[in-house]
Amino acid sequence: MLTIWGRKTSSNVQAAMWCVAELGLPFTRHDVGHKYGGNDTPEFLTMNPNGTVPVLQDGDGEPIWETGAILRHLANRYAPAPFWPSELEARTQIDKWTEWAKINIAAGFTVPIFWQVVRTAPKDRNEAAIKRGIDALGKKLDIAEARLASHAFLAGDDFTLADIQFAHVLFRYFDIEIDRPQHPSLRRYYDRMTERPAFREHVMVSYEDLRVT
Repeated sequence: MLTIWGRKTSSNVQAAMWCVAELGLPFTRHDVGHKYGGNDTPEFLTMNPNGTVPVLQDGDGEPIWETGAILRHLANRYAPAPFWPSELEARTQIDKWTEWAKINIAAGFTVPIFWQVVRTAPKDRNEAAIKRGIDALGKKLDIAEARLASHAFLAGDDFTLADIQFAHVLFRYFDIEIDRPQHPSLRRYYDRMTERPAFREHVMVSYEDLRVT
């Protein structure tokens, strides 16, 4: 049994939970962080000294923190090919895109754009900084656009761990009020993600309680 600590409105928790659901794994999740608190208690900090979510405990194993590490643990232990191949070269190609998505897309969207648009009061927003963030992210999404113009999924023709790390921010990216560059292949890819039950349940989650007005 998996135990996950983290509120459902955390995008990092959403990535972990989407993966758990796609793999059909039983779990218990505890709301921690933001309005729920609990991530600064001695008990939580013993599991994760950073005080961040998600944290995963697999059975009686040692707690795991950092979303990328959690996703790889789940893939290595539970996922079949082609989601996470056993053959090193094929797995490395998926891991390449997984890491690229974390560093360039998730990090490039969440703080520079989402936090500025949603989690910052309108009077305090730096519109020039938001535009710079959108422009920078757009250049990285150009890479995804070219990739998705010729492949069904980010790492190739199969749904893999790379799609979890990449697409878990797309609900918010396409939902918030920003002037987005045109990426038609990316949009079609996102529309297909919204047809996945696990994506709808764990990623397409209202973020209104995060909004600062």
